[in-house]
Amino acid sequence: MVKHAVEANFDGLVGPTHNYAGLSWGNVASKSNVSSVSNPREAALQGLAKMKRLADRGYVQGILPPHERPHIPTLRALGFEGTDAQVLEQASKSSPSILAAVSSASPMWTANAATVSPSADTSDHRVHFTPANLSAKFHRSIEHTVTGRSLKAIFADESYFAHHPALPSVSHFGDEGAANHTRLCAGYGEPGVELFVYGQIAFNEQAPAPKKYPARQTLEASQAVARLHGLKDRNVVFAQQNPEAIDGGVFHNDVIAVGNGNTLFYHDMAFLDEEQVLADIRERLTGAELEAVRVSSADVPLDDAVASYLFNSQLLNTPDGMLLAVPGECREVASVSRYLDNLVKSGGPITSVEVFDVKQSMRNGGGPACLRLRVVLNDEELRAINRGVLLTDELYERLITWVEAHYRDELSQDELGDPMLLEEVRKALDELTGIMGLGSIYDFQL
Repeated sequence: MVKHAVEANFDGLVGPTHNYAGLSWGNVASKSNVSSVSNPREAALQGLAKMKRLADRGYVQGILPPHERPHIPTLRALGFEGTDAQVLEQASKSSPSILAAVSSASPMWTANAATVSPSADTSDHRVHFTPANLSAKFHRSIEHTVTGRSLKAIFADESYFAHHPALPSVSHFGDEGAANHTRLCAGYGEPGVELFVYGQIAFNEQAPAPKKYPARQTLEASQAVARLHGLKDRNVVFAQQNPEAIDGGVFHNDVIAVGNGNTLFYHDMAFLDEEQVLADIRERLTGAELEAVRVSSADVPLDDAVASYLFNSQLLNTPDGMLLAVPGECREVASVSRYLDNLVKSGGPITSVEVFDVKQSMRNGGGPACLRLRVVLNDEELRAINRGVLLTDELYERLITWVEAHYRDELSQDELGDPMLLEEVRKALDELTGIMGLGSIYDFQL
């Protein structure tokens, strides 16, 4: 039986240690802003403003909490000893690169938090979650434990929700979560097609692969997640990302394609075999025809798509068609701005464009779509979640006050070893878990 369902967006709340360490090889924006002074307070407020605008439009908007950073347990596991302050001092003096990695606020990009399959697709008719192991980057590979705790605290009822551990943290099963996964459907509550996009086949060295930058998602990881979630062949398409696009800075599929409902909005360099991908989706999609909105390189060169993060936008249903929520940089790149003007006049499924200011996130290589994890929930499932994470006017005001009380307005690499920063972060997160009703999810709370 088809049930009414909504697609909820769970945005990552930017953490107090938001900084520009340039940790992500293959992410052009991340590298180009390395060592700049960041503004964690502004970053968090920009993220909250985006959430509030969408909540005010009637979308179900949830929040995922930031992680504890600097992450002292990781430093201890790497041999740094003594009090927390001594651990920070040792790491700061002898291994500043490691300190920068364990201080990253990268959990803000919750498109990488997990892969989520709605109950309409899964064999046991529960919503399934698998935290991404993010094994391609050290600073992100330490996220999945706390991500899993957060998801279990929010989606706790086992009669509705199933949680899996992250895949083995090795390159053969590199998994980047929903940044390489999208779902197409006639309606959110109906069975859909889950599109898993991978960069390489790990166990086939002869298969096509990028030459300059690493492919972070493997076919084997995508197949494993589909198995764990109980997805049948008719609900799944596996598609290889174009290796040339990866070498051009498209480190995740959500930098070059985004889907919603029966619409796939993508660049002509998104897939290695574009025609086969579209044919596979059309064969499996029931109840609606696929609306393939293809952006040609002639209209938007790949470099412009990457620079503007045109495709790292949110595609949302409205009563009058679909809304494309784009970063402000899309209006600063001439080819992209022209394309967007023509897009809304084209008579296609995307009928409006709105600009969101997430500049602090963009400088680190994450646009509006990076900041959110999509979770399709039917009415019963929505009632079963921890309501303390859903954005209301009251929660928004409390979080604004919380950010302004706890976040610095400037943060440089040299300050990451400051014991006061760690104390500030822990005090803030302890208060936040109380505000959101999450219980003890951080190592320092356990």
